[in-house]
Parts: sequence; C-alpha cells; structure tokens
Amino acid sequence: MTTENQSEKENECPAEGLLKLLSGKWKPQIFLLAVEGPIRFNGLLRDLKGSNKQSVSVALRELEDFKLLDKNVIKLKPLHIEYTLSEKGKSLIPVFRQLEFFSEK
Repeated sequence: MTTENQSEKENECPAEGLLKLLSGKWKPQIFLLAVEGPIRFNGLLRDLKGSNKQSVSVALRELEDFKLLDKNVIKLKPLHIEYTLSEKGKSLIPVFRQLEFFSEK
C-alpha cells in the first residue's frame, strides 16, 4: 500500500463505507422490506414501483455480496428463491430505525 493510499484510508469517515454499501436506487427499500420478513424477486418487482428486473437483480446481488442478505433456495415445486436478512443485516436494523426517527423530526 502506498503512503497516499494509506493516508486516504486513514482520513475516510467510518460511516462512509456503510453509506456507499447502502447507496443505490433500491437497496434501502429492499433492506426495509427484508426487515418485515422473507422477500422474493417477483414480490419486489411488484412492491418497488418503477423498478425493473435488472436493477432489482443487481441490488439483491450486491446486498448478498455485502453479506446483508442470505439467499435461500426453496426446493419445492415450483422452485423459488427467498432472501432474508443475515445476522449482519439484522445488526443494521437499529441504524435504520435511528435514521427513520431522525427524519421524522
């Protein structure tokens, strides 16, 4: 790591990484829907007005890559996939609650 990269990392705000992680058109909405219970792809397309398959798919993949969502394949006919909050994702619920509380003031 170069000295420049190291000093940039030291000057980064700790919350900046989290905000980048949750930025995006549908990620906060998907996260909040997952707080309520398991979510499915087609349900998200219905619930997220104006969304499309590609943007929802990318958001789900990124939330899964960040280990905020767990992907569960349900092997019943018809085969389907559900997404649930991971333990890491559940640990962010109080953060979202505080943001909601703050925005109401």
